[in-house]
Amino acid sequence: MSRIGKQPIAIPPKVKVEVKGRKVLVEGPKGKLDWELPGRTSLKVADGKIVVSRDGDDAQAKALHGLSRALVHNMVKGVSEGFVKKLEIQGVGFKAAVQGKVVNMALGYSHPINYAIPDQIKVTVEENTKLTIEGPDKRAVGQVAAELRGFYPPEPYKGKGVRYAGEHVQRKEGKTVQ
Repeated sequence: MSRIGKQPIAIPPKVKVEVKGRKVLVEGPKGKLDWELPGRTSLKVADGKIVVSRDGDDAQAKALHGLSRALVHNMVKGVSEGFVKKLEIQGVGFKAAVQGKVVNMALGYSHPINYAIPDQIKVTVEENTKLTIEGPDKRAVGQVAAELRGFYPPEPYKGKGVRYAGEHVQRKEGKTVQ
């Protein structure tokens, strides 16, 4: 049996979980999330806990069992606590600003980069170089952070670019004149 899949998920006090057929709806103080359960898995909500079970005993059913439990756990955690990713911008003249639902970034290109912020995601900028991405959906928060970092990943020679907070960039030595 899946070690992750058989663990029950505790439902925090302000979170509401509904199961309609194969659709799981989770609602809490940070937002609403819904997800379609894959085949061969089922979900029961009883006395403040969620239990995910599976039909079958082959490798695919086992994999879907653990996956389903992990995704439902992330949904419950997201609507109660939320997920956060932090980015740092390094480089002379590199900066970011949030204007409405758009992140405007100046990263040394001939044009500014405008990135539309998806629904349920909140982006804040401190000191023009520190971005904080928050939201209830773990996948969406990570995707936004990866896309913003992808506009100018940290380069190994000067170390400038957009990086995750605490990310270490291996520096390289430049060319030497003989």
